[in-house]
Amino acid sequence: MSDPILSLRDVQLTLDGNAGPVDILHDITLDIARGQTLGLVGPSGSGKSSLLMLLGGLERASGGRITALGHDLTAMSEDALARFRRDHMGVVFQSFHLIPTMTALENVATPLELAGRKDAFVRAAEELASVGLSHRADHYPSQMSGGEQQRVALARAMAPRPDILLADEPTGNLDSPTGALIADLLFDLSAKACATLVLVTHSSELAARCGRVVRLRDGRIEPDTVARAAE
Repeated sequence: MSDPILSLRDVQLTLDGNAGPVDILHDITLDIARGQTLGLVGPSGSGKSSLLMLLGGLERASGGRITALGHDLTAMSEDALARFRRDHMGVVFQSFHLIPTMTALENVATPLELAGRKDAFVRAAEELASVGLSHRADHYPSQMSGGEQQRVALARAMAPRPDILLADEPTGNLDSPTGALIADLLFDLSAKACATLVLVTHSSELAARCGRVVRLRDGRIEPDTVARAAE
């Protein structure tokens, strides 16, 4: 694979538990191409969400090396990681993580304002329109349904035009029809932005929409999933 946008080499993650250190991820080596849609699947506790956190620089690897757009995330300071995420990544979580005291428009505009964009609110309004929520711009999260909140979260993630979009069970808290709507928006918006999408999901149907699927089990990548992807 030439010029991967994300590259992991012998990545390990060990966290402190009540009974001592717990090994979460073991020797993860993986390349993700620009523009690829990759589904991370596996049973609960297999390390999917932990791997996504490492890719976003939201968790520190205990060993190995992670590069994104040619930058070594494992060597960056916390401030540098925050700036890199701001400029190059969008993240969507299962539980929305909207700021409750801000309107939908303000939630979407916040990362743009932090990046110094003078057109933050204009772009935020455009992103809300792209997810069909212009009529909810002045509403607070508590005034919106779960599906609407996730659409705001998706608009916020896409507003900076990220190179990489990371999504952790984005439909997990939603009913089936609403989840299907969010899934359609997720794939459509990432494709229009030419963003690389890495998606953690328990849904086999959602994973099947990805161009590539990698399965984790017990903190390790199942070798056959990598081999099939390289064929």
